[in-house]
Amino acid sequence: MTTTTAPPIADLLSLAQLGTMPALMRQLSGLAGCTSPVRLDGWRTEINEATGQVLHHLESADLPAGNLLLRCGNRRVTRCPSCAETYRRDTYHLITAGLVGGKGTPETVTAHPRVFATFTAPSFGPVHNRPGSGACRCGTAHPADDPLLGSPLAPETYDYEGAVLWNAHAGKIWARFTIHLRREIAKLAGLSQRAFKDVARISFGKVAEYQKRGAIHFHAVIRLDGPEGGDTPPPAWATADLLTDAIRAAAHRADIPGPLIDGRQHRFAFGRQLDIRTIRGADFTGTVQITERAVAAYIAKYATKGAEAATGTLDRSLCCTRCQGTGRLREASSLTVRCTACGGAGFAGSLARLKIPAHARRLIETCWNLGARPELAELRLRAWAHMLGFRGHFSTKTRRYSTTLGALRDARTAWRRAQALERLHGSGAPAAEESTLVLAHWVFAGLGLTRGEAWLTQALQPAPGTEGEPTYG
Repeated sequence: MTTTTAPPIADLLSLAQLGTMPALMRQLSGLAGCTSPVRLDGWRTEINEATGQVLHHLESADLPAGNLLLRCGNRRVTRCPSCAETYRRDTYHLITAGLVGGKGTPETVTAHPRVFATFTAPSFGPVHNRPGSGACRCGTAHPADDPLLGSPLAPETYDYEGAVLWNAHAGKIWARFTIHLRREIAKLAGLSQRAFKDVARISFGKVAEYQKRGAIHFHAVIRLDGPEGGDTPPPAWATADLLTDAIRAAAHRADIPGPLIDGRQHRFAFGRQLDIRTIRGADFTGTVQITERAVAAYIAKYATKGAEAATGTLDRSLCCTRCQGTGRLREASSLTVRCTACGGAGFAGSLARLKIPAHARRLIETCWNLGARPELAELRLRAWAHMLGFRGHFSTKTRRYSTTLGALRDARTAWRRAQALERLHGSGAPAAEESTLVLAHWVFAGLGLTRGEAWLTQALQPAPGTEGEPTYG
């Protein structure tokens, strides 16, 4: 279904004539501004197991929209600002809990050594930039919104192959770094690897960000805990300075071999720029290098952005225009993709015809060409061409860092369920019990909103700053 902001009057009149406009607006308001909800057909029945009494029965056909509408949950701000805002806030609370406590994490973590580290990609050739002082190498002082920023000064010599393969291996480089980090901390503390596990643990939360040149780099909160994570104090030798030294040594050693392509042996490691700042809470004395909440806000900001925000590339996998993005790609020729859902009928043409910057298009073309090599099949470069080769998770954390996104979502679901039961109980309906049996059958019916629904949803859009918070009533 397509979405427009100016539906014909006939669309709104047809909705009004159904006599369900207030109910439809209540159903749409529950989406909290989601622009691409999932539409489901089916039913749901709640039965009291003890008595066999039907407590509640729902048919999708009886709903004002004719379907059950569920928020899409997309984390990308370019795809759904409302759902992305929910994801950003969840990430903010997740990172904050690991810094100041809360949501199952003790407040004593504020006394643990903690740093905020940024790991960059290596150079693949000079690009247009805005140095701290002076002008770009091209001799121009670029404004912040200059589309040239991040593009190569000499595209014909830029290492596009290395840039794409770096993105594809970035997750493995991070994994190698974490292995070396434990070893380096143990070495600085004068401990064996086995002894280190008995007295300390490394916890972290990180996010991946695209630089304007299209290369992935990582921002991470790294914390040194006791053996049981945040619940136990770190050993006396654990300091922020020791952690910083260990991170620098581990980042220097975190290199992995890459593939051999046309006689060129690739090898990947972090770039030379490594920024590490100690995170200090309000109870610490001395100069504050960076605050806890500033770190959480910074990481959460990038959790909702992909390659499209930095480079202008695509925010979804390559597919045809006919299926509205619901299909996946399959090989058709060296530069053309076809959708597995409809066979590619109506596909506009080759990658060169897509309206994206030349640098991003060149990176996508490199992914597509390298993806044809059997020895690189495991990298799935064609499937992740829109991500410029990167296929890892944008935000990850260790198990003991803090709460989880799933736990935050479950808490919201429980709150909504409690609100719904309160409304039912207040109207005289029996309250649901723990012995309630739920029977349901749902099938996918489509994506998005009709033109009239889209217009109403836009009219119900929450005020700026409250996006992503469902409304009830």
